[in-house]
Amino acid sequence: MATLTLDRITVPLRSFELQLTLDVGASVALVGPSGAGKSTVLRAVAGLMRPAAGRIAVDGVAWFDGAGRVDLPPERRQVGLVFQEYALFPHMTVRGNIEFARRHAADDYLERFGIAHLEGARPDRLSGGERQRVALARALARDPDVLLLDEPLAALDAHTRTTVRAELQELLADLDIPVLLVTHDFEDAAALAREVSVVVDGKIRQSGSAADLVSAPADPFVASFTGANLLRGRAESAADGSTRIRLADGGSITTADPARGEVVVAVYPWDVTVATAAPHDSAMNVVCAPIRTVAALGNRVRVTIGSVTAEITADSLARLGLRTGEIAYASFKATGTRVVASAD
Repeated sequence: MATLTLDRITVPLRSFELQLTLDVGASVALVGPSGAGKSTVLRAVAGLMRPAAGRIAVDGVAWFDGAGRVDLPPERRQVGLVFQEYALFPHMTVRGNIEFARRHAADDYLERFGIAHLEGARPDRLSGGERQRVALARALARDPDVLLLDEPLAALDAHTRTTVRAELQELLADLDIPVLLVTHDFEDAAALAREVSVVVDGKIRQSGSAADLVSAPADPFVASFTGANLLRGRAESAADGSTRIRLADGGSITTADPARGEVVVAVYPWDVTVATAAPHDSAMNVVCAPIRTVAALGNRVRVTIGSVTAEITADSLARLGLRTGEIAYASFKATGTRVVASAD
């Protein structure tokens, strides 16, 4: 498999400067808030904008080299680009869109993507998921060396998104070219890419597998972005070797991580247990507070108790009879916490 290399790419933006080095060997997702510079990276690779400095190459062949004065135009870069809104040609049929690059007949792609029955339809007659499959087929019909996806699921409603995410995950797994995608949704990134890089203000905060980022977030932003609760307080060593943290709201928790001074602690919702009575396990941290919100997400439910959000099953919600405004208990083990920022 080829490798896409971005070496010290620099792009001045409105309020900060994008500075990024990245190797894409299989699939990498750039995640982060809107305006972080993620889509700018795709545009630079595709040749739609010129960086101020750096080098972009595929298997050592430069597409852009600021020092060497290389800057291939977009049509000379073997790139398949799927835009956020798919950008299909409205006057063309599905077959016409796929064959636009004039490299291959559409037949193989119509079958591969399960859209053969739609070959004569125009984009305005397609669902969001169907439009995405057509856009992806068109991009791959160009025989690209690199596939770029810009917010591939953002245009879909929540129900369609889940289905199309699974389909796209399967399709991308079969590709033998580098895939670089950008998204603001960590769940999408975790499903679609082998490696995830968190981008904030034009710089990579942390890179690794989705599991790596969850198990050891580099800072509070990464922890929050990957779904963690953030609890702030003041830490001091306890007699048993653990760390006791006095929270800003007056409560306290224990963590197994060493820390002193002002800290931020991450706790993931799936590590939190919910009950209507105080747990008797002394090894558990307990937050007792009114239920602020109850939000159903398929067969999972997010319950926010005070400053802590837990993720439980719909069956557990029904069994416990949880309702907004009622007092409940959120509990989690000291080993389920991670200190992600410390004054020391």
